[in-house]
Amino acid sequence: MDYQSILEKIRADVTPLFGQGKVATYIPALASADPYDFAMSLQLVNGESYHIGSCEKTFSIQSISKVFMYEMALSLFEASLIGRVNVEPSGNPFNSLIQLEYEKGIPRNPFINPGAIVIADMLTSHFGNNAYDTILHYFQNCSNNFSIDIDTEIASSELESGYRNYALANLMKSFGNIKNPIDDVLHTYFNACSIRANTVCLARSVLHLANQGIDPITNNTLLCGEHSKRINALMLTCGHYDASGEFAYKIGLPGKSGVGGGIVAIVPDIMSIAVYSPALNHHGNSLIGTKALELFTRYSGHTIF
Repeated sequence: MDYQSILEKIRADVTPLFGQGKVATYIPALASADPYDFAMSLQLVNGESYHIGSCEKTFSIQSISKVFMYEMALSLFEASLIGRVNVEPSGNPFNSLIQLEYEKGIPRNPFINPGAIVIADMLTSHFGNNAYDTILHYFQNCSNNFSIDIDTEIASSELESGYRNYALANLMKSFGNIKNPIDDVLHTYFNACSIRANTVCLARSVLHLANQGIDPITNNTLLCGEHSKRINALMLTCGHYDASGEFAYKIGLPGKSGVGGGIVAIVPDIMSIAVYSPALNHHGNSLIGTKALELFTRYSGHTIF
């Protein structure tokens, strides 16, 4: 299959959409993103890769980091996760307080903000206040790129403006579902969200999820096959907040988005995909990135269904 030609066709088809959507502004450091940026990378399990657009430009991965945090938590605390974070779609915005109050401080899944904050709490308990360094190192291992770092400007911006995340953490602590000091937990969470990567690196970082937890290029085992299955299932059902059903319906691949404009997706046994376009739709997902993935599944025929 001529993947490069497919990428070129996708770029042509999404060009009329530029100017639609809005970059995230509730985190001030994200507001300066160029809404006309676009990049897409394919990383095949056979080692081949294909790219288009500003694929070397780094951006904040934001909620895509939740995939790696949950991978770590599954490996460390599998049994302990029961009762602290559920695995059901939320059907609500990623930072909803109402659902969390109603469900007594137990987040619906680890890919919405309260769920990831609980995971950050668990990782902080295990690794200490520098847990974010361990998360970064795990991401570096997954991407086989040890030059990746945390954007301290974005992390500081999140700490200064993350009022709703503080509210979520405080609410969960009132129900006994946050064990560490809230400042420590959110320091872990915000730093993890502030990891910077480009689409080349992002596609590479989730390649193991297309290969039962094993990096097919280095042959390193990053996850057991059972955990890889669970991560993919969660990405399909919960990876796009309250638009997860629509993403599964239109695209039919496990995927995870971030408000920085990135999306990763998995074609099991074939490839991983990363796309970047910072203008978001009203659900908080990349508008053009979502359309690009829809077009990719149409032109390539790759889908899990």
